[in-house]
Amino acid sequence: MVEFTEEHEIFRRTVRDLVVEQIDPFADEWEDRGAFPAHELFKRFGELGLLGLEYDPADGGGGADHAFTMILGEEVGRCASLGVAMALAVQTDMATPSLARFGSQELKERYLRPAIAGEMVTSIAVSEPDAGSDVAGIATRAVRDGDEWIINGSKMWITNGVQADWLCLLARTSDEGGYRGMSQIVVPTDVEGFTVSRKLDKLGMRASDTAELSFVDVRVPVANTIGEVGNGFQQQMAQFQNERMIAGYQLVGAIESALERTVEYVRNRKAFGGVLADNQVIQYELADIAAELDMLRHHHWVTVAAVRDGQDITRHATVSKLRSARLARRMADAAVQFHGGMGYVEELWPARFFRDTRLWSIGGGADEVMLRTLARSIGVA
Repeated sequence: MVEFTEEHEIFRRTVRDLVVEQIDPFADEWEDRGAFPAHELFKRFGELGLLGLEYDPADGGGGADHAFTMILGEEVGRCASLGVAMALAVQTDMATPSLARFGSQELKERYLRPAIAGEMVTSIAVSEPDAGSDVAGIATRAVRDGDEWIINGSKMWITNGVQADWLCLLARTSDEGGYRGMSQIVVPTDVEGFTVSRKLDKLGMRASDTAELSFVDVRVPVANTIGEVGNGFQQQMAQFQNERMIAGYQLVGAIESALERTVEYVRNRKAFGGVLADNQVIQYELADIAAELDMLRHHHWVTVAAVRDGQDITRHATVSKLRSARLARRMADAAVQFHGGMGYVEELWPARFFRDTRLWSIGGGADEVMLRTLARSIGVA
């Protein structure tokens, strides 16, 4: 069981205030623009020590326990733009964990420390036009030429890709097929041969820039390899656990906020001689969502305890990713439905929430991938 201290509660209030002051007032503008000022916002988060909570203080991190990561995720998840929330999660838990765990001291000084400080924006470059959840299918190659890698290929669906200063790239570094022969490589985005092919026009998460990237004879030092050459797939699978947990933590905050706002609306919206909340069908649906949210939150507390004990949290992360994404979609549907026509227009928040939450059953491993992983874990696949 997780015991929350006064320090945890102070931290929660700090993050919540930051979200209210630095994100929410600008969310509509960023949504309309299709981007937010990542360097400016991340710098503010970095100044408060929020971008490397659990990383080694020797690398600029906070050395905090995992409960702080959970709290950060929940509070950022309450923000008015889940696109911004996701972009922050890329910086903290998707593009940097492998570098923190396996990177050389030189790489960490050059790339991790500035990312933790918010001085550099980073991104995770794994997915490709023909390989999303099927990571073993990636085709981008890095061929060794002396002390350099020559990289050719393309990456797709890359969050922060337009603004990133460096990428955690997964590429093939040998002719072995499937999951073998891949490596993670730090690629600065100012190198010759790298281009942002296009910025993608998405259904939701519109405040976060998502790009297709191109690599044509891009040269970077072999010393930019994170960990051992050939261990990239395994390292990325470990990094995915961080990604899936921060997504789950953020969705707890997002669902909680949406539930609170929907309850307030139905309690005040007059209809049929009373208010919407008088209808049992509405009462029971929101009550059931609240119960599911409690179960998800308690699952996360167990996960925090498991992290503290040094346990493998692959199953915890898989369950969280699956159930949090599905519950967010259910909450989004209820919010739109119970707001009626006003839930379907962009004037109120439910429409954006509906569009934004849909991604989480796809990105970071689709629901079907999570189900397959769980099926294997119980011996039926």
